[in-house]
Amino acid sequence: MMMSLGLFVFKLNTLPYQTLARQTNYSWGDNPRFGQRPVSQFLGLGKETITLSGQLLPEVTGGVSYLQTLQGMADSGRAWPLIEGNGTIYGMYIIESMNNTNTELNSIGQARSISFGLVLRRVDESQAAMFGDLLTQAEGLYNKASSAISNFVAGV
Repeated sequence: MMMSLGLFVFKLNTLPYQTLARQTNYSWGDNPRFGQRPVSQFLGLGKETITLSGQLLPEVTGGVSYLQTLQGMADSGRAWPLIEGNGTIYGMYIIESMNNTNTELNSIGQARSISFGLVLRRVDESQAAMFGDLLTQAEGLYNKASSAISNFVAGV
């Protein structure tokens, strides 16, 4: 496992990213002074983002369905815990934006290569809220999976 966002696991056979870029901003207020440089005052933490980018080869690595899963997570408007494979907990993150570019199309229009980018933005919540929210999210995913399986079995 490279990293997980909620219950979505980034690994070599799902959505392997090649680049992780982290940017942390800080808020500073400036107070002008007569005849001197302004004085800066630390106002707190600013926006923190993590950008994941990589190349998806559907014939070798994961397929388009993994990008669609992340799209569904983004559409839910929820914050998800971001945990690295070594156990580092980054905090709660929302999916701020996604992009993908399909190249090397075959005769039926399917991409043999997909470049993707994912921008995650940190939204702090307490640890208790984070783990409580995980339970709610897990229950929701279980219910959706059960419904999808039932619909599939009914159609067969």
